[in-house]
Amino acid sequence: MDLVNSEVFRAIVPKFIWKKILAKAMRSKILKYYDRLPGPHSEEIESVLGYLRVKPVTVFPYHFNDQYVAENIEVHDDKGKGLRYVLLDGKRLYFKRKWSKNRIRKTFNGLLKEQDQRCPHCYEKDTFKVENGDVLLDIGAAEGNFSLSVVEKASRIVLFESNSDWIEALQATFEPWKHKVQIVNKFVGNVSNLECTTLDDFILPGEKVSFVKIDIEGAESQLLNGSKRFLQEQEALKVAICTYHKQEDENQFRELFSLNGFETSHTDGFMFLYHDKKIEAPFLRRGLVRATKCSKAV
Repeated sequence: MDLVNSEVFRAIVPKFIWKKILAKAMRSKILKYYDRLPGPHSEEIESVLGYLRVKPVTVFPYHFNDQYVAENIEVHDDKGKGLRYVLLDGKRLYFKRKWSKNRIRKTFNGLLKEQDQRCPHCYEKDTFKVENGDVLLDIGAAEGNFSLSVVEKASRIVLFESNSDWIEALQATFEPWKHKVQIVNKFVGNVSNLECTTLDDFILPGEKVSFVKIDIEGAESQLLNGSKRFLQEQEALKVAICTYHKQEDENQFRELFSLNGFETSHTDGFMFLYHDKKIEAPFLRRGLVRATKCSKAV
C-alpha cells in the first residue's frame, strides 16, 4: 500500500508535512526511473534531471524559480472595497476578500512564475500572443492575471470563472475596463444549463474570436467536446490550452486541433504534478498546447 498517497495518511498528517514527504518520495522515484532507462536522454529531460539532483521536486523543475521570492511582493489594502491587491504592470489585481497577505504573496509569486517565458505554463510567446484589437476568451480566469496583462490590447474580453468566490475580485480588477470586459460566472463544458455553457452555445455563429486561453483543472476535454462548431467555424484563432492535468491530454488535443485545421506546438520543458495521486511514469507532462488557425488567403 502507498501510505503517502492514502486517504488516511492525508487526513491525519498536516497538509504542509505530507506535501513535503510526497515531494521527497516523488523526487527519488523520478530519478530512479530515469536512471534505469537506457540513455542518452534528450536535452530537455537531462535539464530536469540535473535540477532534481540538486533541488527538491517542484511543479516547475527549473532554476528560474530561484528568481521569484514571495516575501518581496507588496500587498496593498483597498479600504474602500475591503479587498487586497497587488500591482501587475502598474494595474491593480485584486484577490478574494478573506485571503491573508501571506497567501496573496504566495499565490501571486506562483502566477509570476507561470507566465515567465522560460516556464512550460506560459501562455504566450513572441509569435503567439494577444494582438491589438483581439477578442479574448479567458476560460478558467481565477485571479484574472492573464487578461489583466493584455487588457489594454484586447478590444473585448470574456472572463469565464465558475468559482463564485472570485467574482467580486474580478469585478474590482476590471472595473476600469468594464465597457469591454464581460465576467461570466459559469463553467465551460459540454452541456449548457444554469451553471454551465458550451462555447458552441455562447459564441454565436459568425462571431469572431481571436485568442482563447483554457485552464480548467483537467476538464479541458469536456470543453472541447462542447466546442465542435466553434473550432470548425473560426477562421483565424489562437488557442492556449493546458495539458498538464492528465497524461494523455497533449496527444489527444493536438490530434483534435489538427483535424480542425490548426497547426499545433507545445511549450518547452515539462511540469511535475507531484501531488497528483494518479501520476505515473514517465512523470513528465507538457504544460500547454498552442494551436493556431490562420485566415485563408482570398
